[in-house]
Amino acid sequence: MSETKVTKNWFDRHAKAEAKKDTLSYSERVGNIVGVMIGLLIVLYFVAHQTGSTGFFTSKFDTLEMLLFYGSIMYGIVSMVLKGLFGRKNLGRLLDVFGAILDAVAIAWLFVVFPFDFGHLADLLPDFLKFLLQWISNDVARVLMMLGIIATLIMAIYNAIFYVLVRRELSKPTLKTA
Repeated sequence: MSETKVTKNWFDRHAKAEAKKDTLSYSERVGNIVGVMIGLLIVLYFVAHQTGSTGFFTSKFDTLEMLLFYGSIMYGIVSMVLKGLFGRKNLGRLLDVFGAILDAVAIAWLFVVFPFDFGHLADLLPDFLKFLLQWISNDVARVLMMLGIIATLIMAIYNAIFYVLVRRELSKPTLKTA
């Protein structure tokens, strides 16, 4: 069997399996609620950095950077809410494609401008928790951002492919036996 046919069969098998379990389970919906709460805590943490003038955001953090930074996080939160409300995984894939593209653009722009000083990232945490974030330097953050750009673009392509393939599977008429 040729490699192309094996790959096509894998994509087809995976799409059929995903189409069969397109509805979010109760635990997945609960996971979305937990994800929304974590996302809101992250937003609040960075808003506290910004309003408290801790030094994490530099003078380069202007309106566009703020829109991209908070907008990409808020899009992720809204996306989780919509997935939970509609309960359809394939609809979630479509939202994830747009979110991944937004994230890639936001991370790329923020990488170029780099309006951060990660030496202050842990400043708002109590002393006994600062070790959780103190290890992230500007250089580590830049590496993580580069990896984030690559990962989000790969995820956008993956989700776009599977959105189309699963949608095709879902649109096929189902045969019912008596």
